[in-house]
Amino acid sequence: MTYEFSYDANPMRVRFGFGTLSALTDELDQIGLGRVLVLCSPGQEDVAERVASILGDRSVGVRADAVMHVPAEVAARTSAEAVALGADGCVTVGGGSAIGLGKAIALEHGLPIVAVPTTYAGSEMTPVWGMTTNGRKETGRDPKVLPRSVVYDPDLTMTLPVGMSVTSGINAIAHAVEALYAPDASPIISLMAEEGVRALARALPLIVAEPSTAEGRSQALYGAWLCGATLGATTMSLHHKLCHSLGGTLNLPHAQTHTVVLPHVLAFNQSHAPAAAAALTRALPGSGDPATRLWDLSRELDAPQSLAELGMKEEDIDRIAEEVTSRSYGNPRPVSRDAVTALLRAAWAGDKPTDIDL
Repeated sequence: MTYEFSYDANPMRVRFGFGTLSALTDELDQIGLGRVLVLCSPGQEDVAERVASILGDRSVGVRADAVMHVPAEVAARTSAEAVALGADGCVTVGGGSAIGLGKAIALEHGLPIVAVPTTYAGSEMTPVWGMTTNGRKETGRDPKVLPRSVVYDPDLTMTLPVGMSVTSGINAIAHAVEALYAPDASPIISLMAEEGVRALARALPLIVAEPSTAEGRSQALYGAWLCGATLGATTMSLHHKLCHSLGGTLNLPHAQTHTVVLPHVLAFNQSHAPAAAAALTRALPGSGDPATRLWDLSRELDAPQSLAELGMKEEDIDRIAEEVTSRSYGNPRPVSRDAVTALLRAAWAGDKPTDIDL
């Protein structure tokens, strides 16, 4: 076997382990930050205030403004507050919403980010930003939105509700699945993706059985780190295009949408991505093809099974299919309007994922 690939390592620092939140000031020292704004979602204020307390005078305030899909008006308002407060950086506490808001500020003003994840979203490992304006979610890549440091403390995930743990974990698996068949995949990324899927597939049943398990929480956060790193290093394909459209246009919940859609996209793509299918077969428990294994795992973990239960109406199917196929992008299998419509219809109804032969 011979290899030919390019690989760029994203320039960031990671600190991982139980109790690492106490070292947050050391991470600010590494970057040279003296005045930071702490960002979180509503409901995460307790953790954010704890972070602000650790930071002491370095915290210029806590803003619980982060919401799904980063509405442009929220980003503009919080960006203005960060500047008015004289912040020279942001500490994001939470999942993809908080990190996404921090990225919006970094994109606008160049303020460095230190991320403190409390879910398995993976956004903290990527230079990808997203913002929603008038119901349309736009995404892009820019090195200045990549967090300069990430503090992974499994203690902070101990109280993450089981349902959100499951969907957040499968959301992370989605990053690795698409990295395995990405047009710019590499052997390094493929190793990380397979190990990330394996770690999460082992951890999530442990968390469902015992939510406060140290082993399960540590394994899940480790897997999320690896899966997020693969998202940051490769080009995403049909799955992420679908989920961004469903989230930005219909405001469907982010992690739950990824959870429902992923087995259907994988069923569509796996025959055209044999190396990815082989890696996922090794990483996922159960029997059958990878899409079936993932669907079975999702059902065993009592995750959502249909887009309908997330609030999507049947009449939205054609609208989303049109939006997803209006632009070209890399995918291992050619994407047609009819195929996307059929895939969405199966995901909307909660059918067992099958190959779409059109």
